[in-house]
Amino acid sequence: MLNIKKMLPQDEAAVLPMVNAFYHSDAVDHQVDEHILKRTFQDAVSSQCPSLWGVTLWDDDRLAGFAYLTSFYACEVGGITIMLEEVYLDESCRGKGYGTKFFQWMFREYPHAVRFRLEVTGDNDRAARLYEKLGFTFMSYRQMILDRNVQ
Repeated sequence: MLNIKKMLPQDEAAVLPMVNAFYHSDAVDHQVDEHILKRTFQDAVSSQCPSLWGVTLWDDDRLAGFAYLTSFYACEVGGITIMLEEVYLDESCRGKGYGTKFFQWMFREYPHAVRFRLEVTGDNDRAARLYEKLGFTFMSYRQMILDRNVQ
């Protein structure tokens, strides 16, 4: 049975190996420095960064995965968007319906959200099929970024 809990500072030793596994999978198309992965975890469990939070996914008493979420206002839909920054399930917990259960939980947990958004790489077909089954559609425009090295 899947249980979803707020991510806590004491989850770091269990979550960070999963974060590393996520960043070395077909879900990601670029490398991210280890210090950023650690900082992201710290921000997700801290009150210093209220726009980012994390949850842990549990298969009974065993950590099965994690997710990072953010929230922002999207003018094009006139309301709050929940951005699923990362979601990861340990390989041994895949195929049990936990991905679907996580999304059902997310939709219930954030009833005020008018849009849910995520990114998927072109190589991550299995995830894309799940997202489409859940009602997600591909956007027709490309995103652009400008990264700044701000400490």
